[in-house]
Amino acid sequence: MSRSNADTNPAVLFVCLGNICRSPTAQGVFDHKLARSPLAGSVETDSAGTGDWHIGKAPDPRARQAAKERGYELDHLRARQVSVDDFHRFDWILAMDGSNLANLKAMMPAQCRARLALFLEPLKDVAETEVPDPYYGGDEGFSHVLDLCEAASDAWLERLHHSPGERDR
Repeated sequence: MSRSNADTNPAVLFVCLGNICRSPTAQGVFDHKLARSPLAGSVETDSAGTGDWHIGKAPDPRARQAAKERGYELDHLRARQVSVDDFHRFDWILAMDGSNLANLKAMMPAQCRARLALFLEPLKDVAETEVPDPYYGGDEGFSHVLDLCEAASDAWLERLHHSPGERDR
């Protein structure tokens, strides 16, 4: 989605380490739920990684398969690295874990549009605060990531829907 409505419509960036497992899954789930919400067509989304190892690559095949089994599509997504411009383009930059959040804080310009948060921040009934990286584990890790992404996406959509002026801080 373009930024033609940048003054009124929120923009959300999902960030993990390599942008091939967690952040594209978060974006895919969020986009799917967004399309079926009152905010459909009014929120820009993207995903990126703090690292540069996978630039231009599709999400991990295991992430794509797990997502597809639940009705989410990730095949069109391609990995990219977070850039300084992202801090001016996005209202929310949502990190999958504390390490990524620390990396984002280190590169964040003094004056920018973005606010940083952990993706799971709005979840009150979940013991976890971070989305675990499933890369070195089995299929159950990708399923767990999807569970967390579904719950967090619902919470962020609710927050964006009921706090439209929140971006004005």
